[in-house]
Amino acid sequence: MLGIYSIQKFSSLDFPGRLCAILWFNGCNMRCPYCYNKDVVFGQKQIEEDEVLEFLKKRVGLLDGVSFTGGEATLYKNLIPFSEKIKKMGFEIKLDTNGVNYDVVKELVDKKLVDYIALDFKAPPKKFETVTKNKHFDKYEKTLDFLIDSDVEFEVRTTVHTGLLDEDDINEIIKILHQKGYKGTYYLQNFFETDKETIGNICPQKRKLDISKIIDLIPVEFRNF
Repeated sequence: MLGIYSIQKFSSLDFPGRLCAILWFNGCNMRCPYCYNKDVVFGQKQIEEDEVLEFLKKRVGLLDGVSFTGGEATLYKNLIPFSEKIKKMGFEIKLDTNGVNYDVVKELVDKKLVDYIALDFKAPPKKFETVTKNKHFDKYEKTLDFLIDSDVEFEVRTTVHTGLLDEDDINEIIKILHQKGYKGTYYLQNFFETDKETIGNICPQKRKLDISKIIDLIPVEFRNF
């Protein structure tokens, strides 16, 4: 059953400029080999909505927001009414998403239920299915175009494991974002080496991305490099 897998009661890093709680949603419609949230993706719902709402009631005035991550939060069928309840408490909401569920993202934005979105750009079109095991780049692109044309604050980011993506792949993504008129910063996140087993049991990188080869058509920021 899809739902809330766990709750991290406090973070000062996940939601830019806000103190937040993080809700981890189980299940995902992708199988990225570098994903180290295997327990979340394949886990079962652990926490009921009411328990989360009771916790948040006690954090009114102490926290600024709630971050939805996973897994893929947009798979949760009650996400819209659940978000409405959280917003009524006065919290801002951040959504981490792979962007494939366009309809859910659009409804969240149209109903002003989300204040910040971190949109993963997993790979350029030619490698999208190889990296994600999901063939719907067209659905992702629809979400990207919608967010670029919207007023919601959002960022685009890519996790880089050089066994999957190289400098040419990243530059292709940058060219796509530039052509579409993306005005924000593009974040490149170096694959985080961990002892946890990843979904694809991927090997450590043999090399890091060569930052000097990344083009500067748009602002780029490097995380964990």
